[in-house]
Amino acid sequence: MKAYELGMVWDTKSKALTKTAHLTTTSTSLLLCQYVTDNNTVAQSRQISSSSSPRKIYGAGMGILAAGFSPTMIAAAPSAQSLSSSNRKRINFVVVKVKATVENDPLLQAAIDRASLRFQETHRPDPLFIDPYAGCLVPPNARMEMKQQVPGYCLATRFIDDKLLSTLQNVDDFRQVILLTDGMDTRPYRLNWPRSTMIFDISPQKVFERSTQKLENVGAKIAKGCLFAHVPSESSNIEEILRSKAFKGTRPSIWAFQGLPVVNLAKLKEILFIVSNLAAKGSLMLGELPTWFADAEVGLKGTKKTWMEKLFLSNGFHVNTIGYDKIARKFGKVAAEEDEENILFIAQQLRFSDDQMEVWRRELQRIDGEADEEGFEEL
Repeated sequence: MKAYELGMVWDTKSKALTKTAHLTTTSTSLLLCQYVTDNNTVAQSRQISSSSSPRKIYGAGMGILAAGFSPTMIAAAPSAQSLSSSNRKRINFVVVKVKATVENDPLLQAAIDRASLRFQETHRPDPLFIDPYAGCLVPPNARMEMKQQVPGYCLATRFIDDKLLSTLQNVDDFRQVILLTDGMDTRPYRLNWPRSTMIFDISPQKVFERSTQKLENVGAKIAKGCLFAHVPSESSNIEEILRSKAFKGTRPSIWAFQGLPVVNLAKLKEILFIVSNLAAKGSLMLGELPTWFADAEVGLKGTKKTWMEKLFLSNGFHVNTIGYDKIARKFGKVAAEEDEENILFIAQQLRFSDDQMEVWRRELQRIDGEADEEGFEEL
């Protein structure tokens, strides 16, 4: 539960709350008003429960008003006049704390929005894919909007699904799959993975825990003979955690980037750097990136395609961009206009991973050592 604080200064001369502030919140479960004296002791607290509808909470004049609350709730809010005379003179400031439910988490909401798109696609007469578990991740009153045009997210989902499975089924060396997701990716459960596949999910911890519980409740299970591990995207040592969970940088891997929250370009570059360190030569990375990453650097002299090429090549990857309309035509669909918000791509690693370089280093040391011993014997 997150708490948001809002402070207003009590003016002892005018006997009023002179500083006005506001806070917009949704799904508020509790409004707590506290009057704090000049020695930081709470003079009075009062709780006001509320319904889960959007509202604005603000301070004005002698009390606290809550837009969206019923009149009785507003009347119940403590005002300075309700305090004793002695306490009223010592009031320093008022704190309004709103304890918000988890639905206020923007990462969770974004993940639910994507799950809703998969849920809607699943219920089309001719779906691009079927996600039997999306329904348990969306609210029971989720709206079904069956538009003729297919969202880019759904086209990308089908493209990624097909590439993951075709790569693992046709190339025996590929048995490591790393999903960079929003925490509600159901691929570990819904795709028919070959035996011995190791699946790693890098995503926000709280969203992953919430979705995992819901998936377990409906009986979702990993394919037989496969292993599944989670790595919190908030971790500062993702490389070490992956290795501790049996990821091998000496073996090929395929990385799917779809939904992982990335706050800025620097964070994206950090993620690509991590992938570059871990991915063995010949490994694949595919997925979609928001176009605003490119917009931040392209300017007037370049294109998004050349920006992608430079960004990935600096991390050892050769990249190709793919139009959503191309995927749509392949399946006889019409891509939605908002597809310009993302860039669909597939890239191949040209460099050796850190683990591969370490193997080579040790081998060279061994050869040098043997050469030194042979030279000593000749002398």
